[in-house]
Amino acid sequence: MSLQISEIFHSIQGESSFAGWPCTFVRLSGCGHGCRYCDTVYAEEEGIPMEIEEIVRKVSEIDSPLVEITGGEPLLQKEVYPLMKQLCDQGKTVLLETGGFISVTDVDPRVHCIIDLKSPSSGVSGGNNPENIALAQSDDPETKRHIEFKIVIADRNDYLWARELLAETSLHETSEILMGVVFGKLEPSALAGWILYDGLRVRMQLQLHKYIWDPGMRGV
Repeated sequence: MSLQISEIFHSIQGESSFAGWPCTFVRLSGCGHGCRYCDTVYAEEEGIPMEIEEIVRKVSEIDSPLVEITGGEPLLQKEVYPLMKQLCDQGKTVLLETGGFISVTDVDPRVHCIIDLKSPSSGVSGGNNPENIALAQSDDPETKRHIEFKIVIADRNDYLWARELLAETSLHETSEILMGVVFGKLEPSALAGWILYDGLRVRMQLQLHKYIWDPGMRGV
């Protein structure tokens, strides 16, 4: 079984509740959802086919206990499911970053899912899959998944949309919510002020890797 791979690299985890930790990234190619603020457009290009065993061997050579499967949209390739299972079986802490258009119900329950809830400025907020919110709030151990949600904010309208979503779903009561800005579109201080004023129960984050390295660099 093979997957189309855009890149595999070792870097500092820049986002999520794991921010700051060294991490091996396995970026799958392909997406097609057309998010306006996508910062990995190059992952739309056709990747290099790699067998699962080859990917696992490359990850093992890097020898980082933390591994993130990302894209593109990684769940578009069905072979990603056995890849994540095999990495979990090896004792890795496995993160999955997904756009949230596809349900994570078939993801190995040991995987920590980071779901990007798309805000209106993305142009694709209508594609957010409500099943992922239901899975995060489930009390059934058979269906519940380790999920945290990322919301990227470009303007005040995005923020108001996110605030309303949290009020309607109480998602912050069952999952960690990470809120950050579209790099270069909104000043972090503006978002911080809105969060503090409204007393939102969210964790603000910045894309750490874009402050360490040039924001246009690949493989960081």
